[in-house]
Amino acid sequence: MHCPFCNAPDTKVVDSRLAMEGAQVRRRRNCSACGERFTTYESAELSLPRVVKSDGNRERFDPDKIRRGLIKALEKRPVESEEIERVIEKITKRLMSEGVREIPSAQIGEWLMDFLRELDQVAYVRFASVYRSFQDVNAFREEIERLVQATTAQSSNLQMEPPSSTSRDHD
Repeated sequence: MHCPFCNAPDTKVVDSRLAMEGAQVRRRRNCSACGERFTTYESAELSLPRVVKSDGNRERFDPDKIRRGLIKALEKRPVESEEIERVIEKITKRLMSEGVREIPSAQIGEWLMDFLRELDQVAYVRFASVYRSFQDVNAFREEIERLVQATTAQSSNLQMEPPSSTSRDHD
């Protein structure tokens, strides 16, 4: 690999480690000519399904589009950038596991909403407002009510679970 500083063709790998939960290899390199160090990332080139847009057009899957949407939805929210990358990785893995050649963009949007609902509820409502093209405040209210109902149902299910078998009654 050429050095990004002096463009010399001879660089040496000085350290390699797994990154992104084993999906990438992180390599520290040293330039033989100028001595500068830099990092490269290596990942497998995957054959992902083509995305079918709502207008019928087809395009290759672009994780940067997802990243931009997540960043916009999560703006000024207490979510680290690593979480955004994890969501993108999960979406990519899910796309690969579907085993199809094409997938509707709407399906990817629904997956994103599922991840956002768990990650940050404010970001979820922001994303949903754009994704579902809310036309007025009533659409926001209805989505928030659905979110509250789902959260309430989830927390009541957790409370109704039987006690674990490790706690025993002593007579």
